[in-house]
Amino acid sequence: MSDVRHFIARNVASLLRNGDVINLGVGIPTLTTQYLPDDVEVLIQAENGVIGCGPEAVGEQIDRDIIDAGAKCITVIPGGWFFDSAVSFGIIRGAHLDATILGALQVDEKGNLANWYVPGKLLPGPGGAMDLVAGARQVIVAMEHVTKYGEPKILSECTLPLTAIGVVTTIVTDAAILKRAELGLELVAIAPGETIESVRAKTGCPLHLPKEGQVGEMLQ
Repeated sequence: MSDVRHFIARNVASLLRNGDVINLGVGIPTLTTQYLPDDVEVLIQAENGVIGCGPEAVGEQIDRDIIDAGAKCITVIPGGWFFDSAVSFGIIRGAHLDATILGALQVDEKGNLANWYVPGKLLPGPGGAMDLVAGARQVIVAMEHVTKYGEPKILSECTLPLTAIGVVTTIVTDAAILKRAELGLELVAIAPGETIESVRAKTGCPLHLPKEGQVGEMLQ
């Protein structure tokens, strides 16, 4: 499981550009910055009012007043800055984030996102994710391709309550990288050991090939 998560994070990192301002959801997205290429630096924004989030604070670094949106004690890189929630969500809603990276329970071929409800369990609502996916230039979903029961998480239409409609631009899983295109989801790259047919078999909607017909390989 851990290797799968890091594999996904490594391939998400390969999509980021030098100077991007990004927001990271909990789970797999937080691993992404471990795998940035040497020539790529990004600024991490936390919706509680920080740009320039550094690694998690440990030992004497811990300052209980410096936390991320998940209430985890963090460090802040030199030049990082703090602001109130109004400014923070102005940044988010004003389309000043280059990308937001988050997990999902389901995504469909129209780019609809469901990431906040588990049937039969009491969980909080979609929260800040609704704002983040509405304002970011790119919405990258990082998740496993199927549920633990082997059911597709990428569907023709989400069956769980939606967080947002038509926002997802890219999906990175343990099997493939998919991009939303005019015809639906385009198969950009496949994981080692996968084939186009095997990825299609575990996906609950049609997958289209790039116009040039070339499907790449994901980073190992």
